[in-house]
Amino acid sequence: MLFWICWIASLTLVTLVSVYILRHYRQYAFPALVGFYVIYLAASQILAARILEFNLLSIVLFAPASVLIYPFIAQVIDMINEVYGVTMTHVAILIAFVTQVLWVIFITMVNSFPAAPFFTYEDAWQALFSMSIRITIASWIAFLICSNVDAFVFDRIKKRFLAREKAYSRSTMTNPWVWLRSSASDAISLTLDSVIFVVIAFAGLMPVIPLMIGQIVMKNLIGFAYNIWFVWYKYMLNKDAGTGPEISVSPP
Repeated sequence: MLFWICWIASLTLVTLVSVYILRHYRQYAFPALVGFYVIYLAASQILAARILEFNLLSIVLFAPASVLIYPFIAQVIDMINEVYGVTMTHVAILIAFVTQVLWVIFITMVNSFPAAPFFTYEDAWQALFSMSIRITIASWIAFLICSNVDAFVFDRIKKRFLAREKAYSRSTMTNPWVWLRSSASDAISLTLDSVIFVVIAFAGLMPVIPLMIGQIVMKNLIGFAYNIWFVWYKYMLNKDAGTGPEISVSPP
């Protein structure tokens, strides 16, 4: 229960704050969204150190704890793409990637110094932050490929069905074309990420199929549930557009 409370609260908070900034402080919206993006990415890197057990209908799955956070990254990519377009989304991905490189550099800098003799948590620190080169490379490759694939697929679907989306006369919350671009792009990128990362990081070291299946299932389940917040984000951007500063969306 605590997980769901925190999960719903965090998604709701980011969605509401993002829409508010877009409506009232547009000049700060892109850096704010990139800030959320970087925070999600950093959190997923830390949480990946813990492997969790998931029980789904008597089926036991194993996956890094980052699967609970990684779909949030896809959320922010879609939020940026929806307003700023695919080019600025690629810029956001590049910025986020640079922060990950800096993350590794800073950890390496700290680990180059010996711990104080009274620091009793050195073993725990090293276990958590001494990342192997192989896992780091796997994470970087998977991130760069899958994030850009997400941005590309989202943009292509949006442009392909834009006329149908605009012709839909009911609420944005039930517009199938809005749901389609978010759901399809996330499903493709999250599945691809699970395959690429697990194969590069763990092939030959541990059974990759159980890890791969666990990540694919959990990421896509959580990723699909998140789409409710993306559609709500789109709904709020469209709602009462004439009462505040105009919010332009990415060009077709």
